[in-house]
Amino acid sequence: MRHLVPIAIFFTALLAQAPTQAQTPNVILIRNATVLTVTHGTIEHGSILIRDGKIAAVGTDVKAPDGATVIDAAGQFVIPGIIDCHSHIAIDGNVNEGGPAVSSMVNIADVLNPADINIYRDLAGGVTTANILHGSANPIGGQTVVIKLRWGKQASQLPFEGALPGIKFALGENPKHSNFGPPAGTPARYPATRLGVEEVIRQAFTEAREYKKQWDDYNRRKATGEPNLLPPRRDLRLEPLVEVLEGKRFVHAHCYRADEILMLARVAKEFGFKVRTFQHVLEGYKIADEIAVTGVGGSTFSDWWAYKMEAYDAIPYNAALMHERGVLVSINSDSAEEARHLNQEAAKSMKYGDLSANDALKLITLNPAIQLGIDNRAGSIDVGKDADLVIYNHDPLSVYAVVQKTLIDGQVYFDRERDLASRPSLEKEKQALLEKEKKAAAEEKKHDEKPEKKQDQKKKPPKPAESSQVVSGGGR
Repeated sequence: MRHLVPIAIFFTALLAQAPTQAQTPNVILIRNATVLTVTHGTIEHGSILIRDGKIAAVGTDVKAPDGATVIDAAGQFVIPGIIDCHSHIAIDGNVNEGGPAVSSMVNIADVLNPADINIYRDLAGGVTTANILHGSANPIGGQTVVIKLRWGKQASQLPFEGALPGIKFALGENPKHSNFGPPAGTPARYPATRLGVEEVIRQAFTEAREYKKQWDDYNRRKATGEPNLLPPRRDLRLEPLVEVLEGKRFVHAHCYRADEILMLARVAKEFGFKVRTFQHVLEGYKIADEIAVTGVGGSTFSDWWAYKMEAYDAIPYNAALMHERGVLVSINSDSAEEARHLNQEAAKSMKYGDLSANDALKLITLNPAIQLGIDNRAGSIDVGKDADLVIYNHDPLSVYAVVQKTLIDGQVYFDRERDLASRPSLEKEKQALLEKEKKAAAEEKKHDEKPEKKQDQKKKPPKPAESSQVVSGGGR
């Protein structure tokens, strides 16, 4: 019984961060705002009509229908929901299956944790969609999933409907295990070099290509009515790679150095698949022209560098330089904390590279939406798209900007005013639960001490002579 109290405190802490359930009116009008559409300019004193979770109208003369819920955003700014193209939140347990060099059989979607408080905290930073990735311990890691941060919903309701799944690749120090070794007495895992990483990927796709050929041949023969066919033996490790070959699964590749980025581009060309994004891609500015030719997107940091050897050549101009050369660029977090201020991370490219405000805003909205293949539903404020929106009290590219409301599918999942108002009562409830836990612990301690007192009152053991006679009589 004692252990139930900490659990209650834990969930109370979660509720303290999310004081209300998402609001679900069918029709909402956000009015009098500065609307940053991303795709068709800025609308001063603009309004957005939301109907059944979709953007129904945008403009200066949009009226509220009868019965609509009205959000007066006078003096405030509305942008599309922020999209984080590289996140590890909402995962139950470790993000790496680090044993085998190829762990394509494991799937992040199977271990989504809807109670991760980082979902709510990222909502408070304006993030509405995130690409949840496996870790980078393997040249070919696990399967990935795009989610909407629907705080309070079940795990099955988090995935972004219709978004293509992905898979995590990794190059460089992490998959070759430069930063850590195996336990004593355990042999080192292959690969241990960059060229070994390349060959692991090449070998895996050689097997996947043959596996695909076997299944294509089986399906062709089956379609002709050939009797007594036995299907090939299923290989759960190769099936996701076949989906990559067929264009049904996106590849998101962790990488840093220019040489290894070009290496993976060559391997992809050799096997006829396309990498969707180079993640981190800190030396992308060195080979921006080559990346642009491949059509691969670059999802990078704003200004992180020198935290390990292969990041020493990173520069804060990376995003702007790749953008200038024609690469589709996004700014990601790779961190639950960093995701809370991605608006500021995007704004840094205005200082480091002179990007326009709209191009900077695209780095965290439309560009990652395109990279994830969801730009038909997210990334800009356009009629027909999902009503994933963020309301700020100041220009979102300002350090003074604070999120006031975050909407997903037209539902308010974060409301700063409600959050602040609920904190005193929730803190009071939390303290009451803590006090209850202390009392429960004291009662349990008291209960545990009783058997010891009874033991003290038992008859003392016999004298050694008597004990010897007892043992002897027992036939020992």
